[in-house]
Amino acid sequence: MGSFSLFHWLIVLILIGVPLIFVLKKPLVGPNRFGGRPPAMGFGQAIASFFKNYVNFSGRASRSEFWYSALFIFLVAIVLYVVDRSETLNLIWSLATFLPSIAMAARRLHDINRSGWWQLLALLVPIGSVVVLAGYCTASTMDDSREAVFA
Repeated sequence: MGSFSLFHWLIVLILIGVPLIFVLKKPLVGPNRFGGRPPAMGFGQAIASFFKNYVNFSGRASRSEFWYSALFIFLVAIVLYVVDRSETLNLIWSLATFLPSIAMAARRLHDINRSGWWQLLALLVPIGSVVVLAGYCTASTMDDSREAVFA
């Protein structure tokens, strides 16, 4: 029971190696393929945009739009838990915001010129989730944001 078998090393290689391949891969050069830079938004504008683009997986989302929407989803979940301790309302809220949250995250990754499929890296804990979180926090500092991310 105390030995580290070949199977264990394979799991470690997959959980750490695969995300590192994505991180170390150089981004493509040229203009962002997902469109122009999105505008910065206030809290209300971000919530309106979140529900307006309910399952829109195309385009780009600014950092403010992404994080204000995430904050709104979190605050509503807390309020629903306080109101209904049986968590029925919270389950309904989670189901109602599941697809829009994935769409918002995909648009956020588009803003840094990465595919929305990069969200799947978060399943490869611990490295993958750190990579995706870093992508969510990265600002596109220029209209050609490929040079600014993970370079």
